[in-house]
Amino acid sequence: MKILTPLTQDQLKSLKAGDLVYITGTIYTARDAAHKKMVDMINNNQPLPIPIKDSIIYYVGPTPAKPNEPIGSCGPTTSYRMDPFLEPLLKLGLRGSIGKGARSENIKELLNKYNSVYFQAIGGTAAYLSKFVKSSKLIAFPELQSEAIRELTVEDFPVFVTYDIYGNDLIKDEINKYKK
Repeated sequence: MKILTPLTQDQLKSLKAGDLVYITGTIYTARDAAHKKMVDMINNNQPLPIPIKDSIIYYVGPTPAKPNEPIGSCGPTTSYRMDPFLEPLLKLGLRGSIGKGARSENIKELLNKYNSVYFQAIGGTAAYLSKFVKSSKLIAFPELQSEAIRELTVEDFPVFVTYDIYGNDLIKDEINKYKK
């Protein structure tokens, strides 16, 4: 299934855990240090450096770009490190996050409560994933270097829906298949 950003309610409703999705449009990069800074900004009533509403944040710290390339390798990082910072962003309308690995039951409940999805990109495919990034622009926190926030323009960026807005869980579903 192909989707365009920003995410719409109709797109969110159509996504089911297990779907292979190709994202085209703008996504933003941020890891734990950038998340902490954004939550501090929210707590201090400061404007965020990126539009959160209906956006997707990719948990990645890309490597430097090679000549004539928009980005270096850009594989997903482990998502649970962002869990302490997720709810304030969800409250502002964040509709998707991309990372790798399972998340807590609490996070799954928050995703359901705030109508947001969690996608996984395949770990170990960082060089391959860079091929889907058409441009990369530094947006905020340059002092964080690879963990700075970047605006990426992506075309057909491949991800799997891991947790959908209905509370379905790809990881749990797959494990249960093999328990039978």
